[in-house]
Amino acid sequence: MNKDTIAGNWKQLKGKIQAKWGDLTDDDFTVAEGNAEYLTGKLQERYGWDRDRAASEVRDFERSLRD
Repeated sequence: MNKDTIAGNWKQLKGKIQAKWGDLTDDDFTVAEGNAEYLTGKLQERYGWDRDRAASEVRDFERSLRD
């Protein structure tokens, strides 16, 4: 996973991320500050996904930004 894509564009991406995963809170975004690993962990916690599913969701989101 290219963590730089999310970290480097964090402020611009927050709205898109929140639209995709509405269960994430503003506090989650404040703490995450572009950290893809933290985002993956929060998706696990909020949606009850296993680590692989959460990581896959983040990778797919990141891939969609490049397309």
